[in-house]
Amino acid sequence: MQPVCVVHSECQLGEGPLWDADAQRLYWLDIKQRRLHWFEPASGRAEALQLDVQATALGRRAQGGLVMACAGGVGVFDVAARRFELRVRIEDDLPGNRTNDGHVGADGRFWFGTMADNGEGRTGALYRLDPDWRCAQMESSLGIPNAIVIDASGETLYMADSAAHELYAYPLNARTGELGARTLLASTTPPITPDGAAIDAEGYIWSAQWDGWRLVRYAPSGAVDRIVAMPVSRPTSCAFGGPDLRTLYITSARVGLEAEALAGEPLAGGVFALEVETPGLSLPLFAG
Repeated sequence: MQPVCVVHSECQLGEGPLWDADAQRLYWLDIKQRRLHWFEPASGRAEALQLDVQATALGRRAQGGLVMACAGGVGVFDVAARRFELRVRIEDDLPGNRTNDGHVGADGRFWFGTMADNGEGRTGALYRLDPDWRCAQMESSLGIPNAIVIDASGETLYMADSAAHELYAYPLNARTGELGARTLLASTTPPITPDGAAIDAEGYIWSAQWDGWRLVRYAPSGAVDRIVAMPVSRPTSCAFGGPDLRTLYITSARVGLEAEALAGEPLAGGVFALEVETPGLSLPLFAG
């Protein structure tokens, strides 16, 4: 199967796809245009909501609604009321920074990264948000932390630094939330950059690769298992969805593409669906 565009959303920077299994709904964000999008495959209905904050990553909450990372911190988005409440402020001393990718782990913690909004320098960091809303910095001096996913055992955290063109694996203590020393899992040749990712039931990592026109499925060892061509140059992230979690939804971007380039990839910024054999994992809920 090949990826098919299911929502021609024309996002400047589509990111953060999240599947809501209860509502059978896909959420994602346009970071640049400050919009929350959602799509219900059964009806084909798609909507977008203008946000007051620059949101970058989402997770589902056990208490309802969404945990949402945004420039300045992390808070709660009430889907029914369409209202955001900031709960934790971070990096007030770094006004040029914003949040980026994020993921809820099997232990109910929310992991997320920060980066310079202009994509330059190494002012980024990796954070762990506990259910009591205490936030701990776990890694610093990062460029663009991305592809934050945790395996089914809760004992391995994966993260890419897009600025370094590298994907890492960290041993994770599922009880304490502490990380061990990272190892290099895979790397890409510039300008191809590992962006967001999702992990499937076999523990393989699906990596959306910016400027690569492709998705790559990596084995836990880092070996390339499969490459899927995309009709857009800048796939940004992916998430498993559908009733059986066998549909991989892929977001994309059109930011930075000139008119001539966009003419060659008119679906840039859209959301795509790829049917796969191995299902994804049921995502945990943030316990805070």
